Amino acid sequence: MDTIVMAGGSGTRLGRGDKPMINLNGRPMVSYVLDALLQSEKVDEIFVVTSPHTLKTKRYLDAHFTVIETMGIGYISDLIEATENIGIKSPFLIVMADLPFLDSDIIDKVICVYLKVNKPALSVYVPLQVCNEIGRRPDIVFNREGQLIVPVGLNILNGCLIKEEQEEHLLIMDEPALAVNVNTTEDLKIWERLVEKTI
Repeated sequence: MDTIVMAGGSGTRLGRGDKPMINLNGRPMVSYVLDALLQSEKVDEIFVVTSPHTLKTKRYLDAHFTVIETMGIGYISDLIEATENIGIKSPFLIVMADLPFLDSDIIDKVICVYLKVNKPALSVYVPLQVCNEIGRRPDIVFNREGQLIVPVGLNILNGCLIKEEQEEHLLIMDEPALAVNVNTTEDLKIWERLVEKTI
């Protein structure tokens, strides 16, 4: 499955400039996501979406990946612009560049589930409890039939329907790795703490 990595956000909450290029243990954050995708058995071509906010990311990746530069207006606008520029007409995976604990097993599981459900879209969530256990306070929480869940920035959409609202399958995964979105200084501290525990 083709994959778009969204790496064009301004990262204003972190206040460190080009967010995908933030140094995590000597590596840019986006490199962790790209490594997971490269190791996946289900991912085909990888496209990285950048914007005027992430010029360092574009320069860093230009030689090794297909980089699509969008206007940087916002997530939805950039996603539609990139999808149309690439010409994707089939289902594709969307991954945010701020998921440094993402791994290929999770990616493959998500794609396998999508291929079994009869809906054009899929969105991945973790239970709020998973965020609570690592000390992360998410920006968005949904209540689905009494269960509190948090979107993680991992989705599948059908390229043919990119300008339409797509019926989605909600995939809830009890995966602490997906609960770490590095958007704020506090999120960065959580990542550092969890890395120390695994060393």
